[in-house]
Amino acid sequence: MYNKELACSAQESFLSSVHCVVNSVSSPLWDWLVWILIGVGLFFTMSTGFVQLRLFGRSIKEMTGSRQNPSDPHGITAFQAFVVGLASRVGTGNIAGVAIAITTGGPGAVFWMWLTALIGMSSAFAESSLAQLFKIRDKNTGLFRGGPAYYIEQGLGQKWLGVVFSISLVLCFGLVYNAIQANMIGVSIQSVTHLDEMAWKGQNFHHIVAVVLTLLVAPIIFGGLKRISLVAEGMVPVMAGLYLLMAIWVMLTHLSAIPAMLQLIFTDAFTFKAAGGGLLGGLISQAMMLGIKRGLYSNEAGQGSAPNAAAAADVKHPASQGLIQMLGVFVDTIIVCSCTAFIILLADPAVLAAAKGNGMMLTQSALVHHVGEWGRYFLMAVLLLFCFSTIIGNYAYAESNVQFIANNKIVLLIFRLLALGFVYFGAVSQSDLVWDSGDLMMGIMALINLVVIALLYKLVLLLAKDYTVKLKLGKDPEFKLSEHPVLKRKIKNNIW
Repeated sequence: MYNKELACSAQESFLSSVHCVVNSVSSPLWDWLVWILIGVGLFFTMSTGFVQLRLFGRSIKEMTGSRQNPSDPHGITAFQAFVVGLASRVGTGNIAGVAIAITTGGPGAVFWMWLTALIGMSSAFAESSLAQLFKIRDKNTGLFRGGPAYYIEQGLGQKWLGVVFSISLVLCFGLVYNAIQANMIGVSIQSVTHLDEMAWKGQNFHHIVAVVLTLLVAPIIFGGLKRISLVAEGMVPVMAGLYLLMAIWVMLTHLSAIPAMLQLIFTDAFTFKAAGGGLLGGLISQAMMLGIKRGLYSNEAGQGSAPNAAAAADVKHPASQGLIQMLGVFVDTIIVCSCTAFIILLADPAVLAAAKGNGMMLTQSALVHHVGEWGRYFLMAVLLLFCFSTIIGNYAYAESNVQFIANNKIVLLIFRLLALGFVYFGAVSQSDLVWDSGDLMMGIMALINLVVIALLYKLVLLLAKDYTVKLKLGKDPEFKLSEHPVLKRKIKNNIW
């Protein structure tokens, strides 16, 4: 993500002045937020007894588990909720973001991405378990919906704070970030095919891309979460699988270089290069800061976005979906981000130098070095799938929060049209102000969510204990509210 410092002056344009204000708030917020994210992750790691390691194998089993009520025609499966969350997680950050982290922070940034993901898995477990516990059934569609806004209202009794969170998420994921993903689709096609230099020059090319993309997105988002989950179920495994196979091929053809690459990652992680900036920048290496930030941006652990998809699943125990979304963090960072890192680090450094720090070009140059010119088109196709899936995954997050603010069909229709408008806008234009504003909104929602899940930690531990005890008794864990009378006053549904 962009992080530019702008000098404020009276001579600047209005938009530049707004951009300056946004960055002056967003930059220090994220400098502190990175450490809050890690701190909350470490807290839940310790308090749950390293749930991400202890129950990792169980999380894989839960992903393919049965539904609580298989006869319910409205519900979505645990796997569908998993891939909707993964659809949003896996995007340009897995390709361009990782490349930028390596270019700026060195190979050691990869180590810190891994470590951050392992820590963040516990936060993902906490927030998604809470989202399941406090989910409700939509009176119009019959689908489950929930997320931070819902457990803020019910768990803390602070609906106003839930509304603030929802507004931040809708602006960030429903509008701004989708405009950026749409822009990346146009840029990707343009950089590889150069179609914009042919018969349709200038903006005509981008408008054609915008129209086609909008027409592809519209029927999916108008189909609601049910249709989004079906599309994600078919798309995400294919796109992630293709990219993984490419990375495996690169590693198989460079087996002798892998030990040296891994050694470089681990040794470079502790070289403590020039500081990465910010208030705490002087205390840490650039590799550490870039690795942590890129890892958190990519896997979204603790930021309050993925729980909106997690809540929609029909599962037998809230902790079941917590474990599944925890697995999503692992897949996003440890697997998909590592694919990009290995493709780059196993390439000839001289080839990579020509990219001049451009994240997309760096990954592209590395892939071309490994497999030839067709690698450009392969990466373009993968990036198109990544960006498209992110658009529909982001929308799924936002829809649940629009319904929290105002569960009205007219409001939802207006939002869907507005979301499509931002997809079109993003494909024909680019603005650092839009991106940085999205970062600020994400920072606000992440800060709110982290404070809330920390305050609700007793409920997280209760869910984890209930699940573990039943597992040790040889039972298939199923949550029953009647066994926990203290919760009855808080939970407004009759699902459990």
